[in-house]
Amino acid sequence: MSKFSRFSIALSYFLFVSTITGATDVKYCDNNAEYEVKVQGVDISPYPIARGEPATFSISANTDTVISSGKLVIEVSYFGWHIHSETHELCDETKCPVAIGDFLVAHSQVLPGYTPPGSYSLKMKMLDGHKKQLTCIKFSFEIGFGSSVADI
Repeated sequence: MSKFSRFSIALSYFLFVSTITGATDVKYCDNNAEYEVKVQGVDISPYPIARGEPATFSISANTDTVISSGKLVIEVSYFGWHIHSETHELCDETKCPVAIGDFLVAHSQVLPGYTPPGSYSLKMKMLDGHKKQLTCIKFSFEIGFGSSVADI
C-alpha cells in the first residue's frame, strides 16, 4: 500500500470519527470564581446532534471534595433566547458519592424531531445537596439539519 493510500485511509477515519463525537469549548460562567468542581471538557456524541436520535453530553471534571448528592440545573438558549430548563439529580448522571479526583457526568437525551436545527448554547450549574454551587459552565453546540431517522 502506498503512503498516499495509507494517508487517505487515515484521513477518512479521522473525518468519520470527528463527526461522531465533538469536543466543545467550555467557559466558566464567572471567570473569577473558585469553583470546587473544575471542568476539563465536554464531549457531545453524535456531533452535530441529530433530531429524533439519542445525544450524549459527557462532562469530564475534577473535585477536591467528596460529593454525596446534588443537582444539575440546565438552561438552553437558541439564538440568545432562553427556550428550555431542566433539573437532574446528580447521582442519576454519575456514580455517587463522587470521590475526590476525576469523574464523569453523562446525560443522554432524545431531542424531538421538530427541534429546529442551528446553534444552541447551554449553561449548566452543579449544586451540592445543600444547594451550594460547585461549578457553572457554558458552551455551544449544533443541531444538524437532518437525522438518520425519517421525520414522520
